[in-house]
Amino acid sequence: MSVPKFDPKELEIVGKKPGMFGRGETPIYNYPCTIREAVKATFRREPYWQNFAGDMKMMTPKVNPDNIARAFVFEAERVEPQAGVLIPDMFGIEWEYIPTAGGSMVRPGKPFAEDAEELLEKVQWPDVDAWDWAGSAEANKDYFSEDTYNTICFLNGWFERLISMMEFEGALMALYDEDQKEAVKTFLDKLSDLYIKILGHCIDAYPLLDGFSMHDDWGAQKETFFSPELCAEMIVPAMRKVTDYLHSRGKTCELHSCGQNLKQVPNMIAAGWDAWFPQNIVDSREVYELYGDKILIGVDPRIDLEGKTDDEIRAAAREFVDKYMQPGKPCFFAYSAATSNPVFGEELYAYSRKKACGES
Repeated sequence: MSVPKFDPKELEIVGKKPGMFGRGETPIYNYPCTIREAVKATFRREPYWQNFAGDMKMMTPKVNPDNIARAFVFEAERVEPQAGVLIPDMFGIEWEYIPTAGGSMVRPGKPFAEDAEELLEKVQWPDVDAWDWAGSAEANKDYFSEDTYNTICFLNGWFERLISMMEFEGALMALYDEDQKEAVKTFLDKLSDLYIKILGHCIDAYPLLDGFSMHDDWGAQKETFFSPELCAEMIVPAMRKVTDYLHSRGKTCELHSCGQNLKQVPNMIAAGWDAWFPQNIVDSREVYELYGDKILIGVDPRIDLEGKTDDEIRAAAREFVDKYMQPGKPCFFAYSAATSNPVFGEELYAYSRKKACGES
């Protein structure tokens, strides 16, 4: 669509969005189009204004047993976590919610399989066609809207699935062990086929769905878990199978991968991911400079607005736009302390709108 020139009336605040991670609310301005259309434009690398990472609405439907097992159901009907209860995922692997961690884990010490060959022999592939997709579609028919950019968050990716079944050491060794590699590749390829069926059901069940955020952690605080060469050999082909499918259905693909994964960004690009929002242990500014023309990055500018005057705050917003909204190289603004500053937010929106229209 063609977006009109900036009108100062757009700065009228018509609502508020709740902040994420304990941050304050952010204003909803009198935009010239829906946030949904604006986010689509950013994915096309033709931004209408500077979008935030929080401009996407997430769902994790309980029709997928993984979301219940992981205590991570977000849909029309909330499912509360149950501490101390073992809940099976789609493969029957049992997870336990740990309140102090705010998440679930598989109890250690008794892996489902000791090696990849045993995994192939024991695994029972779920019949995802039998899940109650029609019931989920009806229950969530009003969850998404035409105004929001709508995403499904998909947990337990490829390496994460291996970890759940073989524990971390076993999963990592299976990637490296020449005697296990072919079995791992076979498993991950079949896993991609399964995921394609699940994602296809999601697309059919939720007509307003725009894209997916798929989880597969690849690193710890200081370093990636495995070499880029090993990742390219063992994981990228299976991922690419899924992203190619999603792109063929007109959906966007964001990889949610925690850890110090700067070295792995070329693999994210090769695997077909449209976006990555790094943790703050990664300098997302560097990622943007190196790879922002090939993958959309959630950039945390690490701006300190403490003690700054309004003029200095507005200058900081303009500096961000000039640096990180380059032609053909946009980004998403990651959540930071600057996100909820009203002066910063207003200037960020107004200046980026004008720049998108060629007015600044």
